[in-house]
Amino acid sequence: MKAFTLLLLSLTAIAGQANASSPDAWKAFDKAVVDSCTKASQLKNVKPAGTAASFDDTVGYTALLLKGQYPQAHMKNKSGVELCLYQRQSKKAIVTDWDNLNTLPKK
Repeated sequence: MKAFTLLLLSLTAIAGQANASSPDAWKAFDKAVVDSCTKASQLKNVKPAGTAASFDDTVGYTALLLKGQYPQAHMKNKSGVELCLYQRQSKKAIVTDWDNLNTLPKK
């Protein structure tokens, strides 16, 4: 019985460690989010505008704001902001304009 208890405790400890992500794994994930989001962006000279925010696994998305300039000639290099949603399961990014970020609603 002691051997069984020791084995069960050992397996529980190993399983708990297997679920933890290393700092290198988080760096690789952050890089994947930035790379995927900047590739999906329509802006030029696009860069992250801060750090990503991950929703819990029931949602499955990580959000990242991007900043850059509009490439269209009529926009004359106007600055733009996009919101990127990175779906962790499929590893795909979707972006949308987010220029009204600083606009407060009228009272």
